[in-house]
Amino acid sequence: MMKALKFDGKTLEVRSAAKPQSPDECTVRVVKSGICNTDIEIVRGYAGFTGTIGHEFVGVVEASPEIPDLVGRGVVGEINVGCGICGLCRGGDERHCPTRTVLGIKGRDGAHAEFLALPARNLFEIPENVSNDEAVFAEPLAAAFGITEQVVIVPDTRVAVIGDGKLGLLCLRSLSGLSENIVLIGKHPEKMRLGEKSGAETILSCDTAKMHGRFDVVIEASGSESGFSTAVDIVRPRGKIVLKSTFHGTPSWEAWRVVVDEITIVGSRCGRFGPALDLLAKRKVDVADLISDEFSLSDGVRAIAAASAKGVMKVLLNNN
Repeated sequence: MMKALKFDGKTLEVRSAAKPQSPDECTVRVVKSGICNTDIEIVRGYAGFTGTIGHEFVGVVEASPEIPDLVGRGVVGEINVGCGICGLCRGGDERHCPTRTVLGIKGRDGAHAEFLALPARNLFEIPENVSNDEAVFAEPLAAAFGITEQVVIVPDTRVAVIGDGKLGLLCLRSLSGLSENIVLIGKHPEKMRLGEKSGAETILSCDTAKMHGRFDVVIEASGSESGFSTAVDIVRPRGKIVLKSTFHGTPSWEAWRVVVDEITIVGSRCGRFGPALDLLAKRKVDVADLISDEFSLSDGVRAIAAASAKGVMKVLLNNN
């Protein structure tokens, strides 16, 4: 048996659960896990998930039926597990397999636990010069940099990132090496200062009126309706808006403006782990200042509450 942070649709609690054991998948001892806004939204009703929450983790492989050499290795893991036989899976991208499970989000117990199970193909060894506190950001950093799979960003691309939270800052930092014209738009001066460390211009959201139609690419990472409205205001005609945030609710927006200005709207969810680990290993993205607090897994409920508070950045759980 093991400890796990479980949500049953109504109640969140740390309780005893069966340790995962599979003849086909690796068993990973979780060392640290990171609380994501998606975890918070699941507890509020997003996605209808029940089970062990959490999908950002660092762990050590305890059992690996397919690749025994993985045992003892420090790893992070891609969260989508596809069927392996559909066209998308055979093409090497399980992220949109119609019958996929998703770690801690859809049909698969997650990472806020002492152990988890994933196929060997989902695991990536942590580079030697990357610490556990850095590696736990591999999943959200991959999601942030995953924007580049769908939108071309070059040095003269005018980019705006809306949202000064964890995701927005990771988008800013991961893309700042590609564009020389990137701006962070947010509401919190103390968080905006974290954006300035990356050399980006920062603008308070109340001052965006002067930026009408200025940007080629606008990344909405605030998770708010007002953020999407701002994106429509500041993107140029035939520009692109990238939606990064998930939130519980039904948004309303002025579709006519998208039609008249011929704006392309792109959804962006998960990214590749290889490029994210490379950014960390080459010290191109700093994440240490994004950690606000750390709790033991036993204090998981209190940790979720802390992560939900205004102004808090990344909260970690540890199994030490």
